Amino acid sequence: MNRRDAIQHISLLLGGTILGAEAFLSGCKSNADKTVGFSEKDVALLDEIADTILPPTKTPGAKAAKVGELMKVMVNDCYEEKDQQLFHDGMGKIQDLADKEYGNNFMEIKPEQRHALLVKLDNEQKAYTKTKKAEDPPHYFRLMKELTLLGYFTSEIGCKEARRYQETPGRWDACIPYKKGDRAWT
Repeated sequence: MNRRDAIQHISLLLGGTILGAEAFLSGCKSNADKTVGFSEKDVALLDEIADTILPPTKTPGAKAAKVGELMKVMVNDCYEEKDQQLFHDGMGKIQDLADKEYGNNFMEIKPEQRHALLVKLDNEQKAYTKTKKAEDPPHYFRLMKELTLLGYFTSEIGCKEARRYQETPGRWDACIPYKKGDRAWT
C-alpha cells in the first residue's frame, strides 16, 4: 500500500476528522497550475517545524520521516487554492514571529525557543478553533500539526519504529494486557 492509499484509509477510520478530509476521500489530484510554490528552504522549514512537534526520542523524529516533503505534496495536491495560500502565509508568519520574539528566523533559533514559539502558536490555534465559525478558515498551525501527525504515522518510520509493527496479524486476541509505556499497534 502506498502512502496516498494509507492516508485515504486513515482518514476514513478517523471519520473524516482531518481538515481537508474531503480531499482525501475524493482522491488527491495534482494541480500543478494552481499550486503555491515550495522551495527547498520551505521544505527544510517544514521539516524543522515537524521535528519540533515530533522530535526524535527513542525513535526517529518527523524530519527523519521526511514529513516536510509530504506536507508539500499534500498541500499542493489536496488543498484548495485558498488553503494552500493560508498554509504558505502561515509559514511566513512563523518566520516573522521567530524574528520578532528571538531576533532570528525559525531555522536559526535554539530548539527550546522553537518549542516555546510553537507552544504559543498551538495555544493561539486552540483559542481560534474554539471561537471560529464554520465558514471561517482553519488556523494555519492546525493544518501543519495535522499534516505532521499524518505524515509521520503513515511513514515507514512511524509505522515500524514508533509503533509495534506486525506485517501480518496473527490470531485475534480480545484482551491483550497493556503495560504502561507500550506502543500502539500498527
